[in-house]
Amino acid sequence: MKSGQVLTAMITPMNKDYSVNYTVAVELAQRLGENGSDGVVLSGTTGESPTLSFEEKVKLFSTVTDALGGQMTIIAGTGSNSTQDTIALTKAAEKAGVDGIMLVTPYYNKPSQEGLYQHFKTVAENTSLPIMIYNVPGRTSVNILPETVARLAEIDNIVAIKEASGNLEQVSLLKTMVPPDFLIYSGDDALTLPVLAVGGVGVVSVASHLVGREIKSMIAAYQAGRVGEALDIHLKLLPLFKAMFITTNPVPVKRALEFVGVDTGPLRLPLVDLTKQEAQKVKEVLRSMGLGS
Repeated sequence: MKSGQVLTAMITPMNKDYSVNYTVAVELAQRLGENGSDGVVLSGTTGESPTLSFEEKVKLFSTVTDALGGQMTIIAGTGSNSTQDTIALTKAAEKAGVDGIMLVTPYYNKPSQEGLYQHFKTVAENTSLPIMIYNVPGRTSVNILPETVARLAEIDNIVAIKEASGNLEQVSLLKTMVPPDFLIYSGDDALTLPVLAVGGVGVVSVASHLVGREIKSMIAAYQAGRVGEALDIHLKLLPLFKAMFITTNPVPVKRALEFVGVDTGPLRLPLVDLTKQEAQKVKEVLRSMGLGS
């Protein structure tokens, strides 16, 4: 997978009437590329994928790819809890020209480990695109185990995982079981540095909307052996990492972007805006880091 170290799980900008603002989506992706991101993940959790239609997702993939393909890595979030729907969206994403796809573990229907294996295997058989598995038990109620990931890593186009289980022991065990070229990404900004320490290569980030260069510098410092410098950057960024999850993602990051001058538009229900207290907290953290006014 043509990927990189910092991939931003990009928000989906909206117009005031709640339609997708594709113009701002392209502008935001370009801005991210100029500020430390090696690529973007479109229509992931942070992109409000549960409330985007099939047609909106495909248009988002094609619009951003047409504008920025070749300049940065573009990964399409095409996973769902229906294997057939996932295949259909994956095929449309491939036709749109994206560089790879990210597949979340099926949610709500709670498949067994064998069901997870068969789901990802079947999707992989129906695309030539490289695949990143996304493990986020806190949202899906299912945890894909290292043994299952190791089986899937034997499939040629399953090449990476975004690990958001929060379990560093699990990530460590996973590293012992997959091939050296299988890429492990942190799915949690606050755990990027620890995940690097147990064999990760980077992060699929939310905070990189705001501090992409700093996150890139942290990863570079760690990989160059300057662990103390990497730790200093991590600790400096930690308040922002925490503020971005003061309530359900992507509510805080959408509003934080507005505070620094990006017109992201409203959130679609059932997500609602920050409370006044939450908004004040986010603004205070941004100001303390020299972001916003």
